[in-house]
Amino acid sequence: MRSKRISSIILALAMTVALCGPTFAQSAASQSGSGRVNTTTRITYHDGPLMYGTSNVYFVWYGCWDETCRAGNTATQRIIEEFASSVGGSPYFQINAMYPGAWGNTPSGGLIYGGATFDRYSHGLELTAADIRGIVEDGIESNQLPTDPFAIYVVLASADVSSNATGFCIPGALPHKGVGEALGSQIRYAFVGNALRCPSVAASQFVASNGTLLPTPNGNLAADAMVSTLAHLLNVIVTNPSGGGWFDRYGLQNADKCFGQFGPTWLVNGARANLKLGGRDYLIQHNWVNSDKKPHCAINSSL
Repeated sequence: MRSKRISSIILALAMTVALCGPTFAQSAASQSGSGRVNTTTRITYHDGPLMYGTSNVYFVWYGCWDETCRAGNTATQRIIEEFASSVGGSPYFQINAMYPGAWGNTPSGGLIYGGATFDRYSHGLELTAADIRGIVEDGIESNQLPTDPFAIYVVLASADVSSNATGFCIPGALPHKGVGEALGSQIRYAFVGNALRCPSVAASQFVASNGTLLPTPNGNLAADAMVSTLAHLLNVIVTNPSGGGWFDRYGLQNADKCFGQFGPTWLVNGARANLKLGGRDYLIQHNWVNSDKKPHCAINSSL
């Protein structure tokens, strides 16, 4: 009787993981004391859609980003937009081309920055997942953003905006992404919180153990941390846009498995960096290379 009960519990847990899919990864990350969730196991395909071809990425600068706000916002935006304009086609983003779909076709490894719009607190200072989805849907339905069923829409918040409901500023929580609908088309969206709100969590790679802020490659803590979060989100959306793509038995998607891992670095302006794109140096979280022989985290598809 006892062995049957244990077997039933194990079966129930397995079914929970299978049904929850990537959503389970949020708690899996939070349970890791170091914030690292790499399990060393390969991830598998679950027969759902991927993002093939070259996707456009659109930004919604949410909160206060214009000239009335604190100095430095323009520089922050420029650095993040330059990253979005240059990461497509790079050896780093080509890692995603290693994940085939049901018919053997794969994401192209390409990405185009399609532009941005502004939203001045239409959903307040504390955002839920529904708020973030609504911000994107409102932008599309008001013609501030194009209707593009093959695009990725990213809400980037100013430092006075929080989102406890999606895990932003909570140690170990993975960045938030989701699926919505606007004008009859499915949309894929993501949220990048401002690292200045909680540097020890959202920019921990630039914070010493004693709490001292370290130099960053572009001299801009918010931008240098937010591009790494953005890269993470772009990777998981391309390979698992709506929950039926690539993830492991714990629900961890490709970039989730490399959470907080940056590998070998070099020094630039006194700061650590591991990726050079379009004339800028960045410190970007690794992505998962799902190799048959030795799956691992890497910054380059050839490594």
